[in-house]
Amino acid sequence: MYALVDAVSFYASAEKVFDPSIRNKPVVVLTNNDGCICAVCPLARRLGIPKFIPYFQVKALLEKHSVVIRSSNYELYADLSERMMNVIGRFCDNQYIYSIDESFLYFDHYESCIKDWHEYGKQIRKAIWKETRLPVGVGFGDTATLSKAANHAAKKLSGFNGVAVINSKTSRDEILGRMNVDDIWGIGRKIAKRLRLEGISTAAQLAEQDAKHIRKQFSVVTERTVNELNGINCLSWDEVKSPKKEIFSTRSFGQRITTKDELRSALVTHAAIVGRKVRRQNSLIKKLMIFASSSPHDDLYYKQAIAYPFILATENTCEMANAVNQVIDTIYQAGIPFYRCGVGAIELTSKMFIQPDLFMPDHTNSNVMKCLDNINHRYGDSTLKLAAEGQHERWQMRRAFLSPQYTSQWRDIPKIQC
Repeated sequence: MYALVDAVSFYASAEKVFDPSIRNKPVVVLTNNDGCICAVCPLARRLGIPKFIPYFQVKALLEKHSVVIRSSNYELYADLSERMMNVIGRFCDNQYIYSIDESFLYFDHYESCIKDWHEYGKQIRKAIWKETRLPVGVGFGDTATLSKAANHAAKKLSGFNGVAVINSKTSRDEILGRMNVDDIWGIGRKIAKRLRLEGISTAAQLAEQDAKHIRKQFSVVTERTVNELNGINCLSWDEVKSPKKEIFSTRSFGQRITTKDELRSALVTHAAIVGRKVRRQNSLIKKLMIFASSSPHDDLYYKQAIAYPFILATENTCEMANAVNQVIDTIYQAGIPFYRCGVGAIELTSKMFIQPDLFMPDHTNSNVMKCLDNINHRYGDSTLKLAAEGQHERWQMRRAFLSPQYTSQWRDIPKIQC
């Protein structure tokens, strides 16, 4: 049995944890530089406020309904995510954190221990709410895809109240019959559009299709999805937990930058973020993509991207910073008001299976990187960082509606008066 535990509108819910005064108010959270709406709490969703729409287009609507607006508080979200995952991990010995607000559980030979999956899901929800004040949905299914579908039902379909279980044909047909085909994990918009042209508009209709025919019409991935919807495990637990093949860190600037040193500082900062994520999944980087651009709306649009290969695969942030230094003269161009930049690890390999070179010195220095990560994990991101990242980050993103960083800044620690 698989389970997927997913927070309800995580960013918006996280904003309400330490601010009870807005728990019963509609809340939306904005993306980088307060550009678009990226999270909408259930109360705000009932007002018809959509996600991924520019903030300025709905500003009047938000003011009309007294909607609480927040900038993305990533420091707070990361801390609450870790707390939530720790609680979830107590309910199963095989956990995989799929994203900042999603966690898969795999129950192997648990049948004798858990008699009522629905009741077990309620226990998980209750524990998370008690310890983090985050609302979650819990979905159980015989396959990873069915657990995703059950989680969708738990959060978005009436009659489930946060927990749904797909462990029989009856429960499967009931839930899949109420889901659109593009609500299924692995079915994107393009495939959903093609399926609808074939008369397949619901998840139940997709499950009824012949898997081999679907493979011929679409792909082996869609064939697997059909089989998974019918309770046939096609995604092994290792595949569900497979590490990312590419890792990027990219962001538009709060204000345009025009100097080489500022651009270098921004790129090194993104390289440090990529390095931290790469080490977290126990990978090494073979090739790095480094890029920067002006705005596509500028009269003269400028973009430059360079792929930098490493002779030996690395996880060392210092080597990544050196790569930025090697290409900065090619990327930077005087007179360009840079709007966006980023760094991406586009070719990764597992640290477990790397072949060292007898004649090339290894500068990976894993122990130093481990020490760096441990200190930053304990005392907060950027407690230690490279000098090349800079101290005065004028290029940092705009966050005009930022809430206090309750758990990561001493000045913002909640004060309780008794």
